[in-house]
Amino acid sequence: MVSKRKLSKVDDSGESCKADLPSRCLEIKKSRLSDKENASALCGLDNEGVFEELLRTSGIVLKAGEGQNEIAVDQMAFQKKLCLALEKHPTYPDVVKQFISGLESHIKDRNQFKNCLLPCTPVRTEGSRNLVHSYCESLIKLLLGIKILQPAVITLLLEKIPEFFFDIVGTFGTNFPRLIVNQFKWLDRLLDSQDLVKKLMQMVSVSPVPIQHDIITSLPEILEDSQQSEVARELSCLLKQGRRLTVPILDAFSRLDLDAELVAEVRQSAMTIVPSVKLEDLPVVVKFILQNVKAADAVEVISDLRKSLDLSSCVLPLQIHSSQKKIKSQVQASSSLSQVTTSQNCVKLLFDVIKLAVRFQKDVSEAWIKAIENSTSVSDHKVLDLIVLLLIHSTNTRNRKQTEKVLRSKIRLGCMPEQLMQNAFQNHSTVIKDFFPSILTLAQMFLHSAHPAVVSFGSCMYKQAFAAFDSYCQQEVVTALVTHVCSGSEAELDISLDVLTDLVVLHTSLLMRYAAFVKTILDSTQKLNPCQIRKLFYILSTLAFSQRQEGSYIQDDMHMVIRKWLSSTVPNHKQMGIIGAVSMIGSVALKRNEGDGGSLERPEPNSERHGQLSTLLDLVGFCCEQTPEILALYYDEFASLIEKQKGNLDLQLLDEFGKSLVEDFPSDFVVDLSPTVHGSFLFPVKALYNLDEDQSQEAIAINLLPLVSQNELGRVTAGASSQSKRAVSPMCLSPCFRLLRLYTAEQNSGSLEDIDALLGCPLYLTDLEVEGKLDSLSKQEREFLCSLLFYALNWFREVVNAFCQQQDAEMKGKVLTRLQNITELQNVLGKCLAATPGYVPPPATFDSEAPEATPSINAAGPGRKRSGRKKKADGSKAGSADRSQAEDSSEGNQPDTELSELDKTAADREAGNPLAQLQSYRPYFRELDLEVFTVLHCGLLTKSVLDTEMHTEAREVVQLGPAELCFLLDDLCWKLEHVLPSGSTRRVPFPKERGNKDIGFSHLCQRSPKEVAVCVVDLLKPLCKHMENMHNYFQAAVQNQGAEDEPTVNIQEHQLMSSCYQQLLLTFRSLFAWNGFSQHENTDLLRSALRVLADRLKPGETEFLLLEELISESFQYLLNFQQSVPSFHCAYILTQLLIAIAEKPMSGWKKEKMASLAKQFLCQSWVKPSGDREKGSQFNSALHTLLCVYLEHTDNILKAIEEISSTGVTELMNSAKDGCSSTYPTLSRQTFPVFFRVMMAQLESSVKSIPAGKPSDSSEVQLEKLLRWNIAVRNFHILINLVKVRFWLLFCLYLQIPIKYGRLFVEAFLKLAMPLLDHSFKKHTDDVQSLLKTLQLSTRQLHHMCGHSKIHQDIGLTNHVPLLKKSLEQFVYRVKAMLAFNHCQEAFWVGILKNRDLQGEEILTQASEERGSDEDEEDAEDSAEGPAEEVLQGPRGCASRRRGRAGVQLRR
Repeated sequence: MVSKRKLSKVDDSGESCKADLPSRCLEIKKSRLSDKENASALCGLDNEGVFEELLRTSGIVLKAGEGQNEIAVDQMAFQKKLCLALEKHPTYPDVVKQFISGLESHIKDRNQFKNCLLPCTPVRTEGSRNLVHSYCESLIKLLLGIKILQPAVITLLLEKIPEFFFDIVGTFGTNFPRLIVNQFKWLDRLLDSQDLVKKLMQMVSVSPVPIQHDIITSLPEILEDSQQSEVARELSCLLKQGRRLTVPILDAFSRLDLDAELVAEVRQSAMTIVPSVKLEDLPVVVKFILQNVKAADAVEVISDLRKSLDLSSCVLPLQIHSSQKKIKSQVQASSSLSQVTTSQNCVKLLFDVIKLAVRFQKDVSEAWIKAIENSTSVSDHKVLDLIVLLLIHSTNTRNRKQTEKVLRSKIRLGCMPEQLMQNAFQNHSTVIKDFFPSILTLAQMFLHSAHPAVVSFGSCMYKQAFAAFDSYCQQEVVTALVTHVCSGSEAELDISLDVLTDLVVLHTSLLMRYAAFVKTILDSTQKLNPCQIRKLFYILSTLAFSQRQEGSYIQDDMHMVIRKWLSSTVPNHKQMGIIGAVSMIGSVALKRNEGDGGSLERPEPNSERHGQLSTLLDLVGFCCEQTPEILALYYDEFASLIEKQKGNLDLQLLDEFGKSLVEDFPSDFVVDLSPTVHGSFLFPVKALYNLDEDQSQEAIAINLLPLVSQNELGRVTAGASSQSKRAVSPMCLSPCFRLLRLYTAEQNSGSLEDIDALLGCPLYLTDLEVEGKLDSLSKQEREFLCSLLFYALNWFREVVNAFCQQQDAEMKGKVLTRLQNITELQNVLGKCLAATPGYVPPPATFDSEAPEATPSINAAGPGRKRSGRKKKADGSKAGSADRSQAEDSSEGNQPDTELSELDKTAADREAGNPLAQLQSYRPYFRELDLEVFTVLHCGLLTKSVLDTEMHTEAREVVQLGPAELCFLLDDLCWKLEHVLPSGSTRRVPFPKERGNKDIGFSHLCQRSPKEVAVCVVDLLKPLCKHMENMHNYFQAAVQNQGAEDEPTVNIQEHQLMSSCYQQLLLTFRSLFAWNGFSQHENTDLLRSALRVLADRLKPGETEFLLLEELISESFQYLLNFQQSVPSFHCAYILTQLLIAIAEKPMSGWKKEKMASLAKQFLCQSWVKPSGDREKGSQFNSALHTLLCVYLEHTDNILKAIEEISSTGVTELMNSAKDGCSSTYPTLSRQTFPVFFRVMMAQLESSVKSIPAGKPSDSSEVQLEKLLRWNIAVRNFHILINLVKVRFWLLFCLYLQIPIKYGRLFVEAFLKLAMPLLDHSFKKHTDDVQSLLKTLQLSTRQLHHMCGHSKIHQDIGLTNHVPLLKKSLEQFVYRVKAMLAFNHCQEAFWVGILKNRDLQGEEILTQASEERGSDEDEEDAEDSAEGPAEEVLQGPRGCASRRRGRAGVQLRR
């Protein structure tokens, strides 16, 4: 037999192997050629040698050139024939050597070698049609299947590989090394697989990279199972040596069966190269890592992987392409574009790999979600996290809810800002587009959220999807937004219209394609309020007038709808028509050089369109002539248009459309000032509030009282004469003036010099000294007087709106004087309203649903007393179930951070706020602009008083007094409460009437919350100054308490200053509790606000402070006001303010300060200036909050509860009937239920933080936990036994508090304490027995409460009793299980406990029926209690209902 030729072994130095292998291969080939020549000479063979002959006789015909070798028999038959032919050959085994030599000679020609490596072609003859398979292996592979030829053929093939080391793949159209290696795959049997693999690994060490790649990727199909581990370790060493073979090695690993240790090692090696691997190799590396993840370490592996993956390297080619696009040649640009395409394809492959892992590997999906959830820092979150969450949501339905929860949580915490989402859409739109259905679902869901950050994120998803995706996705986005608008949900409607507004500004040309969808909203306008109608028509008008032809059909539809509304007799439709008409005018009147976001030039209005607008304006004017409310709305809408588009309107068109509206103001409302006014009026006319008395020449006055009289008479006698003459209504006075001043400012670049005489001119009113005269007036006269005062107040409000920003000192003085006039008139109005029940004021806002809103608002003022009596009557008839529901709603452990509008009004009245009685009439006053509050900057101002010769006669000091300050702060607080929702604000599931909440905030709602917050931040300096003045005032009042002043003056002044202090604190709290500060884009604004406060402590040193340092300084600044708060409600607001600032974030020392502050307020006696102690529902609500704050922030809550329950309550029990605790003056008989409820809730909450007992706990740990449970159970026993105090019976309605929280405490004890007792009973027997004995005393009292509820048949209590009895019964058997676990079951004893009431008296129904047996059992129980340790009492399931409750005792 021909001897095998083996490759030389690789010695220790790899270099010698690389140098010797090619030369030795050449030597072997030469010797074999000489042997062949000698053999042929000896045998004398002709042209057809042994090789060709044996193949032909066995069934294979060799072909030269491009033709493939043919096989005429089955493959197995060929191998058998050839093997028999070789074995039976006369020269066997030398014939094998001759056969191999013939094969070697045959494959010298590359075409023939290629034919031998490629599959043979079956020869189909009639006789052999069914014998030859359609696919046949190559000749070489068939020869490798023959045992006597396999070693020589393997050696020959491996020797041929070096010939192709330096060939460029594709030169001859064939990759020969790959074809050669493929011959070794899937062989049925290998005689020496160890040798083959060894030679292949030697070949890997000397081959070029492409051949190495082919060999390594083929190894899994060549290796036997026993060889995989050894080869894998060699490949692992290669992986560590360099990065060139990373992909083939990992590809081979993924198909090998490796042990866990090696897999972890290789995976760690792969993990280290992830940050630096080539982008095209990244999918293979990630695929290997994900395929080899086990459930135990999945979270750790995925966490490391997400930290290593950085998609910024994938974005870099795109950025280079965009930055160099303009300067590169066309060839270079094409190359760069190809690079970008390659990069995007690699990223697509990467996420395809992740998608497969997520879909088919449950552990990977859950681990990736967990890894993202565990990341806490904002900087740790990447674009990858967002895309993976979208991928999981889109791919894996079982993890969809979990994905939504994590994503929502990350958005709320600010870990996924909108900028991150924008980067994802802009740089990886091809990947994200596949998840569009999930994006649409999530966006729709986020718009339903109650958190503003989540809602904002959802709206941003809509905008980014519209900008990044194709037309189909854009259409779906628009359809979804239109669906939101038509859904009827107020919040969805507003945010969807805002998104459409942004899209129409940024992508006008794109949105124009889907204008037909947007236009369908016109069919659902009955669900829209005026503010939303305004947004809708802005969108439609922008689309309609942005292009010449495309928008024409929208214009026609808008004209048709507006004409229909204007012609309607329904007031609401007329309102919408006015708003729509003004919106169209605004779109036409924009300056021509303004773009529309889509780079489209706004077309010039042609004569046809101009004529349509003129016709529309004529129709508007006709509809307004006979309806003052509609005319006033027209004035207001036009004024709002000018204010919103300030500086962007075409002055020529503005003059054309608006001049006719304002030129009637002087003739309608202004008259020359004269000493007497002729006419018949209800009251004598008198000019009041003239600030220009020194300017007697050409003096003017507002003709108010005659107009009001004319208007009132016109209502009674409306005849034909009134139809012929245009009616002038005082209702239009303020709206028309607002339009006049904005129109004048727009035409004169902000100057109001042309109309400044209106600031100081008097009003025609009447004598307002109404004290003692109101009772003598008729109802008509009183209502007339009230209307006159409302019109005058609204006039002054608009005057202040107009001139508040004027810089002239004299005009500033006049504005302050007008503020004083407002406060004076409001005092007079309050007296008149009190004497005029049922009065309905004239409307002041005209874009609200007044007919629906007016009755409830009017009834709130004079009807409040009636509602109070009704409430009392209802309360006396209410059942215990109703009381239970009311109590449960107020039993919550969390403090209420916001007060209701009614409670706030009650608090203002208690504080002496003079504006409190007018709160219910707020919608009937004109809205103050935000610019008015710049008056807060004013200090001392002077107003020149001129004589008749225009010489300065005197200087009068005008200052912003407490009344004016209170008026401004009150209005500012209401505005901030409306527009800046706090972090705890949640959407109401079933809101009340839609239109009511925006009444009086029309101008404010046209600004975003951030714009309002910016305005308030600009006001922080004067607000801080005013609050410091209040602090100094009350500090001085505390120091001068001994001095005796006039009590009336002191009380009035104290109440007014206290009200100012309260409004200032409310303003600060509304600002800093705004949930918008949680959004990343508002961080700079928060920093600016905090810097103002910190600068009050460290002037000039806060510019470079970090955010945390600014928070600390601001916290300390506000903490300084704790000594001067004048009322408990102010203390409550200050606490809430400090919490709002400290939660960004709450550190240890701040918690300590908060606990100390809350305790200080609880231990302070709060007395009104009149000497009465503060009390009432408002006081109790604030007390509930402060007590929760104290217990939540104290370092030892159990100790604090024990101190209050033992010390404070004991002092209260020993005090007089109207007394209180000396340590806690806020603890009185009236506030005891509040303290009790909060302590029970906090105790139950605190024990949940005690860790459950574990078998592995040491004796010291067990003892520490037992000590904590001992204190908790002792506190529980003290609180439960407070039911027995003598004044508790006054609060029997609150019995559901101990029943409810008693059950929760027992359940917590079962879940957390009983496992501890199981494992500590033997070591700490006495402690466990003492603990259970103390708890049994409490459970007995709970049983008495159950008996009380049964006697009184109180539904509110009996609803809680079944759950409590169930818990107590579980307790009995759980103790029995604990004793059995510790082999002490014989110590468990069950007795019968009698049913008793709250005072411990036996329930008579039971005693009368079974007196004898009960007495015997009671004696038995008493005797057992002597020597035995009482453990616990609980209901026994098998006991008779009449026999009371089972008792369980532990025998010694």
